Amino acid sequence: MQVEEARRLLAERLGGGPRPPSPESARAVIAHLAHPGTLGPLVRRLSAGDLDLPECTRLSYRHVLGFDKLLLLPGAPRFMLRVHFWHGRTGAAPEDIHNHRCVIASAVVRGRVRMECYEPAADGVPAVAYRETIDGPGGTWRLRRVGDARLRLVRTERYGAGRSYGLDARALHRVVSEEPTVTLFLETTPQRSVTDVYVRKSSLVRNSGRARDSSPDRDGGYGRDGGYGSGAGAFRSGGAERADPLPKTPLSPAVYLAELDALARSLGY
Repeated sequence: MQVEEARRLLAERLGGGPRPPSPESARAVIAHLAHPGTLGPLVRRLSAGDLDLPECTRLSYRHVLGFDKLLLLPGAPRFMLRVHFWHGRTGAAPEDIHNHRCVIASAVVRGRVRMECYEPAADGVPAVAYRETIDGPGGTWRLRRVGDARLRLVRTERYGAGRSYGLDARALHRVVSEEPTVTLFLETTPQRSVTDVYVRKSSLVRNSGRARDSSPDRDGGYGRDGGYGSGAGAFRSGGAERADPLPKTPLSPAVYLAELDALARSLGY
């Protein structure tokens, strides 16, 4: 697929009106783009220089949760197409339950993930609610504590290569990377300026100045498609206190292009 063809497809499928696209519309277009026969040629052309390299690298960085977040096609405010490289490192920081500023969609290209969906419930697990903002595209995340909350796990689903999902902006969830994984991720038109983040009280301890998850039902290697996780700052046991996340550091052009080249080769291009 040519780069401009991918841009046109995104613009047509997501629409340009005042209403946001549906999660299903976003899912359908990301599933199409993530097909190896579509994504492979697109990534190969991008790795060969058919892109705005300064802009793409400025908004590409190693996420605090341990995965690499690369911008492929900038199209704000209508869309941002990214690829996430989840390295599956042992002991990676677990992510928090969260939602997004917009309808999002993700497709698994290689590997697998597990997604947990939550809802507020009086009989749910105790957590502390935060409101997250960001200082513009590529800016720093800011957190403000809102208060106590309780959340209940509604469902868990596993996604392997070739599967995809779309979520409404306010859908509470978290994603677990179960092995080295590549996902194609789509952000659509922002519907609001904040996201909601929930830190489970029972899962936080302090260990030599670093956060560690002590809850028995949480594995290492979580990553989140946007936002930050518990490796970001300080905690207080029981109170779920959290510092602002670490600042983003853009990937170098050499690292960015090398990762695209490796992905294209893995897809046979």
